[in-house]
Amino acid sequence: MQSEMLTALTETLPDLAREDSLSGGSLLIGYESAQEVGRFAARAGWSVHVPGHPDEVRAAVRKAAAGTGQAYIHVSRHSNAEPRAAADGFEMVREGRAGVVLAVGATLDPVLRATAGLDLAVLYATTVRPFDAVGLRTAVLAADHADVVLAEPYPRGTCAHQVAETLVHVPHRLLALGDEDGLDGEHIARALRDFVR
Repeated sequence: MQSEMLTALTETLPDLAREDSLSGGSLLIGYESAQEVGRFAARAGWSVHVPGHPDEVRAAVRKAAAGTGQAYIHVSRHSNAEPRAAADGFEMVREGRAGVVLAVGATLDPVLRATAGLDLAVLYATTVRPFDAVGLRTAVLAADHADVVLAEPYPRGTCAHQVAETLVHVPHRLLALGDEDGLDGEHIARALRDFVR
């Protein structure tokens, strides 16, 4: 059975061709190709998008196709229950003081389940390049502890370098979780219990 995320992708691409919406930029899309995210994230000039809901897939593909830059879109078979509003940076989904969890793409729902009842800020990202350094730094500086948990639906630590660069002048701790960690609510909750002060 085809996932809703893939259905959204396969419905959007032919529409763009019919509407002649493709611009002079480069648009590459990977489905369940987690290893490719790091490859494109390391390339200068590429934007990297990781939508977490079928509606976000449609919006990301349309926006990237209309642009003139180079964009890579990672589409997973997993999705969040509800779409979030399109944002250029990281969206504050839940405020908290004990630390910050950055949930990328379809990790948002499991992160919200894992952090229920915990005083943790939750940021949501559908774009990881360019990296929203201001959004992350603002959330970390507002917290009582500069503890960051990074939940990414691709190999662990892909964005760890950006977190370190963003917080280079802020003593902090980082826990990176990736697809190899089993990113369901239970695994994330167990990792949080061991990490959060």
